Amino acid sequence: MKKPYIAMTIAGSDSGGGAGIQADLKTFHQRGVYGTSALTAITAQNTQGVHGVHVMTPEFVADQIRVVLDDLPAEAIKTGMLANAPIIEAVAEQLRKYHETKLVIDPVMVAKGGAKLLQDEAVQALLTHLLPQAYVITPNLPEAEVLVERTIETLSDMKEAAKHLHDYGVAHVIMKGGHMLDHRLTDILFDGQHFHEIEHERIPTRHTHGTGCTFSACLTAELAKGADAVTAFHTAQQFIVTAIQTAPNLGSGHGPTNHWVQLPL
Repeated sequence: MKKPYIAMTIAGSDSGGGAGIQADLKTFHQRGVYGTSALTAITAQNTQGVHGVHVMTPEFVADQIRVVLDDLPAEAIKTGMLANAPIIEAVAEQLRKYHETKLVIDPVMVAKGGAKLLQDEAVQALLTHLLPQAYVITPNLPEAEVLVERTIETLSDMKEAAKHLHDYGVAHVIMKGGHMLDHRLTDILFDGQHFHEIEHERIPTRHTHGTGCTFSACLTAELAKGADAVTAFHTAQQFIVTAIQTAPNLGSGHGPTNHWVQLPL
């Protein structure tokens, strides 16, 4: 058997299984990549919301990353919920040792039900310590607005925000347009020179829990397999649209998407 590619997720646990570490590992597996993990927090949550959060110590998060990567080096790594500035700084310090590994940052800030998953004072730590190391960052529009400290209402606004984030040293900025009010939505990728756009129809559904995690996990898996950023962007976008369209209708709140999506590997 051919040795599988490895991807790592550094994120929080979602006890409901729709987002976080659980969504990442399911997506890695579905895309043919072996997944490893480092937990930053444990949550008590379901489709109706987050009912409790227990945050790991920065030292233990760093230990998980170091121990795993020393034995199971990853071709790509993604971050999700990082909770606070000390954890961000610990993660950044560890990942500097693996600067050749492609890093995807999903700047998780708020859960679908509204619970805050990143402390306000941690935003600057994210910008200062992690963004310069990133190969890709994948904010949704509310997250991007926090990072660039401006309102984003149009496609032109999205492009300006992408340029702003690129200036921090990120190689590729993906701006997800799902929070736009238009019927047709546009996701963009900026590589420092060119914008790549994908337009798609809005899908009327409440089953969108974990969409950001699932999208960025698929992107990470494709990068781990050697895809370039634009190709990985297109695959991840196709994966998440299909996952939303075929969501399994679970729970009475914001249900999970379909992590069994079948696309060519």
